[in-house]
Amino acid sequence: MLLNGAILVGTVVVMELVAYSVHRWIMHGPGWGWHESHHVEHDDLLEKNDLYAVLFAGLALVMILFSPGRGSLYWVGVGMSVYGCLYFIVHDGLVHQRWPFRWVPRHGYLKRLVQAHRLHHAVDGREGCVSFGFLYAPPVRDLKTRLREGKAPVREPVGTSE
Repeated sequence: MLLNGAILVGTVVVMELVAYSVHRWIMHGPGWGWHESHHVEHDDLLEKNDLYAVLFAGLALVMILFSPGRGSLYWVGVGMSVYGCLYFIVHDGLVHQRWPFRWVPRHGYLKRLVQAHRLHHAVDGREGCVSFGFLYAPPVRDLKTRLREGKAPVREPVGTSE
């Protein structure tokens, strides 16, 4: 039971690294065709970018369903699912307000997370963005410095003052 819990928690941590990498080098690279919808203002309930969540959820489901006797792959799939739930709550809900209710954190780590992601969206297009993680947020001051030093056009996003 302890090993299964460690696999689950370890998978959640590793998924943040995987998500960062996929976001940085795939979504903002050859996968921009899907991800661009996330960087464009719209009023639609869904966006093409949501296909990434479907892809990862499908992979997690395959691991859960086809892992013999709830072995290690089962717990990796569960960990991926937990990460997906956290992504849905934090990224889609808290950061992008895709829920029918609104809450904006006024202090602490959740405020920094929201600010970091808004700074990610401060650049027009896919080049020159900062902060590619979903549950980890570098210090806002560092991100603003990196944006100023970059070459991409930057617009001051709402809600990022310290």
